[in-house]
Amino acid sequence: MSVAVLPGVVTEWPPVDPTETDAIAEHRDEVLAAVRDHAGRIAYELARLEGGDYGQRTVETDRGEWTVKYEGGDLEYLRFDPGRGAETYVVSTKRPPDPAALADALADYGAFVEGFNDYVRSLSGVLDDVSTDFPAVESTDGVVAERDRVLDRVREVCDRIAGQLRRYEGGDYGTFTTRVGGTRWELKWDRDGVSYLRVGGSSGVYLVSQYDHPSAADIREYAPRFCDFVRAYNDHVDDLEADLATVDL
Repeated sequence: MSVAVLPGVVTEWPPVDPTETDAIAEHRDEVLAAVRDHAGRIAYELARLEGGDYGQRTVETDRGEWTVKYEGGDLEYLRFDPGRGAETYVVSTKRPPDPAALADALADYGAFVEGFNDYVRSLSGVLDDVSTDFPAVESTDGVVAERDRVLDRVREVCDRIAGQLRRYEGGDYGTFTTRVGGTRWELKWDRDGVSYLRVGGSSGVYLVSQYDHPSAADIREYAPRFCDFVRAYNDHVDDLEADLATVDL
């Protein structure tokens, strides 16, 4: 159809049919699929080598830098930085790259793969001289047995104190606090006996608890002072002048 838009100018509209891009886009998608598959193998091998769920590595070539990033062993992206000019995300979760930029980047892809292979080869034999003849591991059985012996005795005495306090005070739970050598000791009890024995306030050491054991160093420091705690309890009983039995170690 001819349309006279201006006098003396006749325009055929549209002047030229737009060039179809389907073939170019299809070819680009085929190339990207092949690159994604191949670079995905690199990401998988890199994840195995690095020993993590995610990470990245940059490989330098004569034309620029390639960065492969992986997550969960799968390729997240492959980026080419020519140094001058814009970076090209050859593979990414975003839109595909421009065909011209893709072609320019892939002209260096072989050098990237060879650079990665050189990196892997450089690690070959790096562990050859590492000995696995490790020293024997010392057993903790003796220390644990001693810890349990001391703590079982401390808990036994604390249960007796808790029983006496419950008998006197009544109710299902309560606390007894005192100071030994300037340090606060707190025994909390419930219907089952001692709930915890804590030394040093709210951020102190739980010598007896329903959870973890104290360290051997803490036991060594505080177990000898436990006698003074029991004496303080007995003094407390004497002060009450009530029918509470004292506790002997």
